[in-house]
Amino acid sequence: MERLEFPRVGEEMYRHVLDNGLTVFVFPKPEYQKSYAFFATCYGGMDLRFEKDGVEHETPAGVAHFLEHKMFDTPQGNALQTLAEGGASPNAFTSNDITGYYFESTDHFEDNLRVLLSFVSVPYFTQESVDKEQGIIGQEIGMIEDNPDWKVLSNLLAALYRSHPIRVSVAGSVESISHITADTLYACHRAFYHPANMVLCVAGNVDPERVAAIAAEVLHGEGGTPAVADQGQPEPEGAEQTYVEQAMAVAGPVFQIGVKGDVPPYGGEGLKLELLGDLACEMLLGSSSPLYAKLYRRGLINRGFTYGCQITRGAAFLAAGGESKNPKAVCRAVLEEAERIGREGLDEELWQRVKKGVYGARVRGLNTFENLCIGQAQSFFYGGNLLDFPQWFQEISRQDVEELIGRWVTEERTALSVIKPKEVTA
Repeated sequence: MERLEFPRVGEEMYRHVLDNGLTVFVFPKPEYQKSYAFFATCYGGMDLRFEKDGVEHETPAGVAHFLEHKMFDTPQGNALQTLAEGGASPNAFTSNDITGYYFESTDHFEDNLRVLLSFVSVPYFTQESVDKEQGIIGQEIGMIEDNPDWKVLSNLLAALYRSHPIRVSVAGSVESISHITADTLYACHRAFYHPANMVLCVAGNVDPERVAAIAAEVLHGEGGTPAVADQGQPEPEGAEQTYVEQAMAVAGPVFQIGVKGDVPPYGGEGLKLELLGDLACEMLLGSSSPLYAKLYRRGLINRGFTYGCQITRGAAFLAAGGESKNPKAVCRAVLEEAERIGREGLDEELWQRVKKGVYGARVRGLNTFENLCIGQAQSFFYGGNLLDFPQWFQEISRQDVEELIGRWVTEERTALSVIKPKEVTA
């Protein structure tokens, strides 16, 4: 295995590519008792259309999430129960662009790793179990559809994007999942759960050579090539809609402001764009920024105000939101502050404090095995390396952040999503 050192953050990482194309990353931590394994595929809720072996496919919304639910089924029973019996704490998640399965354990790590690799790589579905799961996931969809925090964000993404599938709910809809069959799940598993489209990241008290050997033992004899996903037609620069609202059972207005960014580049430059986005959010919207103080003083936001940058395949955006008596006034203030920054620039003293704070938060995030493994998997799928962030961070200047704010935070690229209280009728 190849050993890589990252002295700036005090980390070492082992990397190995198996003959079947699976990339394995191991972060040995002999000082810990526990170990953590994350096995993921570059396949998420937005991968609705794809090409496999020269044939184009279009699938219903929600397949990746549905598949994640059903992957724990095995001929012997449920893999969650098997892992729990082995002393592991397992779980899984599906996002827009990735599906990951993981566990943490202090004992029987190698046995648990074999179980994880086995059930994720060998699907087992019956139409009867799929039909049953449709009812379970349908109830889950109903719950999130009634959640104003989820609804305000999903409405925002549909307003920002015209055709990119990030605008579609990861879980799908009750109607879309009704079209999912066992054959659909098998076809999507063959398309995306290919070792060359996956990554295994392990951290803890483990031997890197043993981890790679177990992966090679369990995942052998895989041929063919993974599918190529289609993110839809090229997006216009501006937002598809500038304003969208919906009435729900809320005490006061809930809002999300979204700013549509540039398409992120593949590789390390994509990681740099993510860092730039984080810094731009902190300088424009962070709790130390002049805008935050102004909005809070006027009672337009409260301490529940959140913000962040999201980068995914083919899309990047900034978002901020919470509760406000006047969401439109908040949106206007954000755009006015971006214009002011364009004229006057960012405060140098604030810039130095924020840059140190964001860098420190990134370094502290490496202290958890979950952040380390999931972050490395996501960076790998984007063609980068999580632990290279210090060198990209060093290259970013105050002027770079000013330029990004000036280019992205414009009226044309901005959308406002509002959930307003339902009117009570007598």
